[in-house]
Amino acid sequence: MSVSLMKMWISLSSMGFMFISILLIYLSRFKFKNKTLKLITALIAYILMIISGIIIFLIVFGGPTPE
Repeated sequence: MSVSLMKMWISLSSMGFMFISILLIYLSRFKFKNKTLKLITALIAYILMIISGIIIFLIVFGGPTPE
């Protein structure tokens, strides 16, 4: 697998993390009534969003691949 293809899959997984975090934030704010469950889902969502932001930052500023 080439470096370019590897970067594509990593950035796609990062976008998946963002989508999951959007769903978790929605559940946390509007569907769950239990405070503990709200806190846990919101915490997981924000952690996923931070991780995905860091991954996208590294992929974008990593520059083009030499091929």
